Amino acid sequence: MLLWINGPFGGGKTQTAHELQRRLAGSVICDPEHAGFGLQRMMPRPLRGDFQDLRAWRQGVREVLELVLARHEGPVIAPMTVVEPGYFREIVGRLRDGGHDVRHFALMAERETVLRRLRERGFGRAMQFVAGKAGSLRFESFAVAKLDHCLERLRGDEFAEHVWTDRLTIPQVAEHVAASAGLTLTPNTDSALRGYARRAWTGIKHIRLS
Repeated sequence: MLLWINGPFGGGKTQTAHELQRRLAGSVICDPEHAGFGLQRMMPRPLRGDFQDLRAWRQGVREVLELVLARHEGPVIAPMTVVEPGYFREIVGRLRDGGHDVRHFALMAERETVLRRLRERGFGRAMQFVAGKAGSLRFESFAVAKLDHCLERLRGDEFAEHVWTDRLTIPQVAEHVAASAGLTLTPNTDSALRGYARRAWTGIKHIRLS
């Protein structure tokens, strides 16, 4: 089974994916973003755009996921924002056409909720002390620029199942996804402090400096 965790940039996909992987025995994360940044690094900076526009990325992601789904016995988790219907059909649609069990979830939230999360994630919280709330968002300019477009597109029926996360914690979002997919998570034994530290470390590991 493939769990595709979609949503706007800053919507909690990566945190949810890692919470699922932590509490779902035998699961693995296959992050399509890694392939995208690898392709970008092959090109001079002036030529770098949105790697999703590269057919090589879309085809490569689909082929890698097909391989992992065929050879790995546990659930596969792919956290990735995809809002272009054609690209979505090219990857998720063709995986389903190939007989794979793909469960898709779009993590939705109100605009202000996502903006707040963008300010808080990674080193954005630290930057608030230096440059104020708006300053931290400069490091997330791509995510902010794409936010309204993502939220509008993801409301479409083709991007269901929608999970509204404004009032849910990351563990609760993961539990909703797992229950909808018919999967059982191990109990969450984290204290509030340990859970916060775990999510902060996950955020730091996924900071993109280039």
